[in-house]
Amino acid sequence: MKNLSEGKKMWFSVMAIFFIYAIIFIMFEDYDRKTFEPLNEMSDWHLLIFSLVVMAVLGLLLYRYSRRMDQRIKQEQEMKQSLMRRQLTQNISHELKTPVASILGYAETIVANPTMPPETRTRFIERTRLKALRLTTLLNDLSTINRMDYAPHLIAMKRVNVSQVVADIAQDVDLALKSKHMTLNNCLPEDIIVTGNDSLIYSIFSNLIDNAINYAGENTAIDITATQTDDYWHFKFCDNGEGVEAQHLPHLFERFYRIDTGRSRANGGSGLGLAIVKNAVIQHKGNITVNAINDGGLEFNFSLKK
Repeated sequence: MKNLSEGKKMWFSVMAIFFIYAIIFIMFEDYDRKTFEPLNEMSDWHLLIFSLVVMAVLGLLLYRYSRRMDQRIKQEQEMKQSLMRRQLTQNISHELKTPVASILGYAETIVANPTMPPETRTRFIERTRLKALRLTTLLNDLSTINRMDYAPHLIAMKRVNVSQVVADIAQDVDLALKSKHMTLNNCLPEDIIVTGNDSLIYSIFSNLIDNAINYAGENTAIDITATQTDDYWHFKFCDNGEGVEAQHLPHLFERFYRIDTGRSRANGGSGLGLAIVKNAVIQHKGNITVNAINDGGLEFNFSLKK
């Protein structure tokens, strides 16, 4: 039943209920009958044939209705997917315009002014490099999202040491943490092993940490802990930063959703980081939630299947 469409599930369910009811009614049509007795009267056979005819007609009508129902569901899903693709395309186009326009603007200014002072030229080249890096980040994030959306079966799974992955990320972001006077408290047990994709698991923790560094504020702390059950590792990722208002929480995992557009772009975010986190967690048969902490900050709770 798992692979059947909604219409076929309905058809099989209704027909099974009707069939069971017809059998019980025929075999025990006398209310005072205590045991099963064979069909030894002509009326019993007539009733059986009538029930079969009714069931066949009902089955045909339900089958036609189930097909129309499946077609309607399919059309609604296609319309929804088409709308999501258009929105995604519009968002991508919008996000690409800013860095591309900046790169072109700086390049044209440099070309048009060959006598530009060296320090000004160097500053423009550095700004061009930063915009190109932002563009590269956006394209990489889009590639990751598309891979999870359209080719999940091609994502290679193997044994991954999550503890080591997080330790590596902590080293990578050490300078960024120090520049914001932030502390990363990695309280994960040693040798957390899951069956997963090392690149996606890296993206989960890297994006959460980058998000906290960019938006939690200075002189804050990030805490990462984990507990286990029989089949899952359960992680808690929280910071004591500025947090976000309650109305934004349900939208944080949406693609290109920004609380503060100007601040997000200034920090070089692609708008896809938390969407990648959610999709990567789901890819590993887990789930993720986010809550605001009363004293300030955010708390992400997610699980990864062992």
